[in-house]
Amino acid sequence: MFPKSTQAQFWMFENEGDLNILRSKTNVAYIESHKNEAPAGAGDGHFLTEQDEADVVFYFSVKMGEFCDKFKPPMPSYVKGTSSHYFKRFYLHNSVMNYHPKEILVTAVYLACKVEEFNVSMQQFIANVQGNQERATKIILNNELLLMQELQFHLTVHNPFRAVEGLLIDIKTRCDSVHSVDSFRPEIQTFLDSVFLTDACMIYAPSQIALAAVIHAASRQKQNLDSYVTESLFGEQGEEACVRNIRVMVKNIPDPTPNIKTLCTRLEQCRNQDNNPDSLAYKRKLEELVDEDALLLEDHTPSNQQARMDSLECRQR
Repeated sequence: MFPKSTQAQFWMFENEGDLNILRSKTNVAYIESHKNEAPAGAGDGHFLTEQDEADVVFYFSVKMGEFCDKFKPPMPSYVKGTSSHYFKRFYLHNSVMNYHPKEILVTAVYLACKVEEFNVSMQQFIANVQGNQERATKIILNNELLLMQELQFHLTVHNPFRAVEGLLIDIKTRCDSVHSVDSFRPEIQTFLDSVFLTDACMIYAPSQIALAAVIHAASRQKQNLDSYVTESLFGEQGEEACVRNIRVMVKNIPDPTPNIKTLCTRLEQCRNQDNNPDSLAYKRKLEELVDEDALLLEDHTPSNQQARMDSLECRQR
């Protein structure tokens, strides 16, 4: 299923370099289209750099994980995984200066709950959000369609969790030298939580990520899966390079930048005010949309349609 999925066809890339090229183009495009809004003398320093954006996205990716872990009722891991996919995909083609991550974060999680059929009402969902819950509800509802559009309506996500279960069953069946396989689970979960903080899910297949997680957990438990990997999975090739690369990506996850408060302050200054729910520009845009909807509704009312038909008949006479 995965090789023919929209995930494989549209959201998988060769390496991190390809992803960074897209992010760089997104950053440059935003600055070019909004450079006239910068204060006099500020220049490009008014805007966030590509690295600044990466630091902000990473920080809010960590916050997304914390939000999902604390969610009540307890959230399944696959919902958390799907949320992470949506969040990362969105910021390939959208700048954090255009859409603030704290708003896309909750929208991504809410959409993932619906797509993965984790049935929680809006009231239950919003109860997990700190701060003004009425405002959060409006933000989610206003951004939900935007998020789906930016995902190109490719909402089905293949996570590594099913592949993990298949590998554990296979190890129990075919690898007598490995004991207490279920004891791997906590380490596997920790590893997968870390994977979603990297770009691995947009470079490697779910089955490869699952194998990397199982091998990592086994090594932490002082158990050796080399014979299983060599004899049962890859023949004489041994551990695939992709598995090693995934483990290296997890090992090299950086700490959140210490100047995140400064970055968030700068973000508030250079963000697109048309997409800032607290700005007058945003409120004016909503009012214009409401007025347009009202006109469309008025044009389609039976009385107006009949009036236009009567007018047409009079002209024909």
